[in-house]
Amino acid sequence: MVVFSIVACNQTPDSQLTSVAQVATQTNTLNIWWDKGFNPEEDEALRQLVRNWEQKTNNKIKIVFYTTDSLGEKIRRAIQAGNPPDIVMSFKAERSPNSRLAWENKLVDVSDIIEPVKNLYSSDVLKTVNFYNNVAKKRSFYAIPLYQGTIHIYYWRDLLKEVGRTDKDIPKEWDAFWEFWKKVQDDLRAKQKSKIYSLGLTLSSEAGDTYYLFEQILEAYDVKIISANGQLLIDDPQVRQGIIKVLKWYQKFYQQGYIPPEALKWLNPDNNRSLLNRLIVMTPNATASIPAAVRQNSDTYRNKLGIIEFPNKPNGQPMQHLTMAEQAVVLAESKNQALAKEFLRYLVQPQVMKNYLKAAGGRNSPVLQPVWQDNFWTNPNDPHISTVTKTITKGKIRYFYISQNPIYSRVLDENVWGIALNRVIVDKITPEQATDEAIKQIKQIYQEWGVGSGE
Repeated sequence: MVVFSIVACNQTPDSQLTSVAQVATQTNTLNIWWDKGFNPEEDEALRQLVRNWEQKTNNKIKIVFYTTDSLGEKIRRAIQAGNPPDIVMSFKAERSPNSRLAWENKLVDVSDIIEPVKNLYSSDVLKTVNFYNNVAKKRSFYAIPLYQGTIHIYYWRDLLKEVGRTDKDIPKEWDAFWEFWKKVQDDLRAKQKSKIYSLGLTLSSEAGDTYYLFEQILEAYDVKIISANGQLLIDDPQVRQGIIKVLKWYQKFYQQGYIPPEALKWLNPDNNRSLLNRLIVMTPNATASIPAAVRQNSDTYRNKLGIIEFPNKPNGQPMQHLTMAEQAVVLAESKNQALAKEFLRYLVQPQVMKNYLKAAGGRNSPVLQPVWQDNFWTNPNDPHISTVTKTITKGKIRYFYISQNPIYSRVLDENVWGIALNRVIVDKITPEQATDEAIKQIKQIYQEWGVGSGE
């Protein structure tokens, strides 16, 4: 019988790491660490997938769930202790250590899994798992793309209605779009909703949501930190000016009182909670976790909660929505590499992945092209999943920079942008000073790994 463990994100003792990893010494038992879902149905969907595989193969799996913010550090500590799991799935793939672990020759090459199903993925998705191994001096597939998510804005339609507005009133032009939400807050507060804020923008130096949105705003202003061939562009004066502009953009909204002060301390779930508790009118989010949380209430899900893409860029061009392809990896020190690969071969079967993603509630979207063919993803009666599907399949998306350069994942992991925001908003230094500090920090990270490396 399979044994499952739920592990708290920040309270796992070192002994837990050892005891869990010891399971890997059993040749017919896989030890898997998986990113904990935001909703119970996500974890149960994975449990069912595991049960199906166990019944099919007569092997066993020990699975431990960790929260997104704790998983990367747990992996590093387990590797240092010599007791790693066999498989790791990391939700925040853009800041996970996968690309760096591949660079250090600490991941198993999984080309033999991807090649037979290569035509089922888009070329852009495959680039997100094609890493450079600095020991073997080659690029190859060192991770399996499982599913993906892209950023949208969620908001309350019924709050708009209270101040005489509808979806159709939301502008598509950049400046007008943000002014619209400021006016909504002003009008709601005039109706005695004194504690509500319009903009749920995460500002903390701890949350991945902070750098995710910051990178999206950099994209809006066409600020490129990494070139197409992986070169660091941080010394370009125009890049510096672009970062300053984005910091001022945030600073203005905060100083004007449209972002809640609590956003400086938010962790990843907190913008979700603030929206669901109606403390804010809107918030950007990287998955469909917010609608998934209210799915059981049909009126809230279909009518009250709205979803919208980002407006056009300030230059009038359509926005490229930042997208992350989540990955599973086999660690090089795994005691069960062959069995781990067998499980991943099972996992990438389109029918298996389709059943899993649907059972998980559609919070995450497919990367296997045949899975998109199920009308679950395009059903117009589901406003949230169908909108996300349209963005990914028909809109303009861009994956994070780590496929061009693995070092950039460290920039995100250290939350350089969150630190810069706090320096401006809390410490009250100028955006110019905060930008120069951020540039210095990024350079220091690159100096540790090789400045400007295209690999």
